[in-house]
Amino acid sequence: MSDTTRTTETPTPDEAPVRFDTKIAVLLREDLEPWQRLNVTAFLVSGLGTQVPEVIGEPYEDGDGVRYLPMFRQPVLVFEGTKETLTTAHARVLSRSLPRAVFTSDLFATGNDRDNRAAVRAVPTGELDLVGLAVYGPRNAVDKVVKGARMHP
Repeated sequence: MSDTTRTTETPTPDEAPVRFDTKIAVLLREDLEPWQRLNVTAFLVSGLGTQVPEVIGEPYEDGDGVRYLPMFRQPVLVFEGTKETLTTAHARVLSRSLPRAVFTSDLFATGNDRDNRAAVRAVPTGELDLVGLAVYGPRNAVDKVVKGARMHP
């Protein structure tokens, strides 16, 4: 058998494809500027890793032994939708009690965590002007939360 011939043996655990029964999703309002989309996504996913430690993988190390911080162990799917889609998704995520993070339009005018939290606290749940939502949970539950949104282009 040549070196290029692959056998049909069962893959070892290290070779088997990794499938997750959970999902990380970010839903962005479709009318955001490109810089806002990036900023909102970064802020939203930062919250998940702090409260849901199982989403974080192992630290990285390059070929020279230089170490790097661990990152999510699974892909982050980014969606977009209308303001109404975000409002509906927010209600769904609350009803399912899934881990979530929100970003409101008011946060574009603040410059620090204290002011960000105060801006969100000042608005009742049903009146939040959502521009982004991150959610983590079982695949089908997250799919139901983001139903009606489309994958970010």
